[in-house]
Amino acid sequence: MDLQGKTAIVTGAGSGIGRELALGFGRAGARVICAGRREHLLEETVGLLNASGAGGLTVRVDVTDPVSVDSMVDRALAAYGSVDLLFANAGSFQSIGPVWSSDPELWWRDVTTNLRGTMLCCRAALRPMMTRNEGVIITMDGGGGADGVNLGGSGYGASKAAIVRFTEGLARELEQAGSRVMTFCINPGFVRTRMTEGIASHPEGRKWQGFVGTWLESGRNIPPDTCAKAVLRLLENACPELSGRTFTVETDFTRARAEGAAIRAEDRYVMRLKGN
Repeated sequence: MDLQGKTAIVTGAGSGIGRELALGFGRAGARVICAGRREHLLEETVGLLNASGAGGLTVRVDVTDPVSVDSMVDRALAAYGSVDLLFANAGSFQSIGPVWSSDPELWWRDVTTNLRGTMLCCRAALRPMMTRNEGVIITMDGGGGADGVNLGGSGYGASKAAIVRFTEGLARELEQAGSRVMTFCINPGFVRTRMTEGIASHPEGRKWQGFVGTWLESGRNIPPDTCAKAVLRLLENACPELSGRTFTVETDFTRARAEGAAIRAEDRYVMRLKGN
């Protein structure tokens, strides 16, 4: 996908990976809808976009509310006439600790924000995308999705695993419907964000996810713009054979495209049970 003149929606665009995604899409020529809860941070992102010569618009959204999400997409259509790319980045990791001592409300809030939020954003963006029969949706893995268990963060981890499978299923549904809309999932790796800093400073986080603080202190973290750069490479090489699959920021997307037929035939880059 060539982003020049396209419209991209990024949820959670006020900071961290979301902000870098918005700036990366803007530099590539897209008009960016910066969506999220914290308007002052979203305005900062749009200010950076405007300063670089890119176009941007702030939209406050609650990704768990279908009315709010539909309104976000309507704002994008009213402002720019299309929705070509959605990156469902908004996420929550508030329930930190083992299941037996977790606050059920916080645990469910993580699942609701991450999984329901992703579904609602995809559902809303698909409306204009399927009408035009083109578009790309990217979801976010990370922390117990395709790559393993998230100790002390089961709500977050379970929701991310569900997003991986949701993305696989959505791709197959679109294919069966004869749609050219494609969807992918990306694992950004370990990035210093408000979320990871919050885990490192939390007593239960230090107990159950001590590696987070250790990695932050040692500098073993990936810069947030690495994800944006990887996503741009993914968009350059996006093809139907890769739709529905989960990739990391280290994926060689040029090679993946070249091997697309084999990847599809062998069903690689998907989440599956290991053995019996």
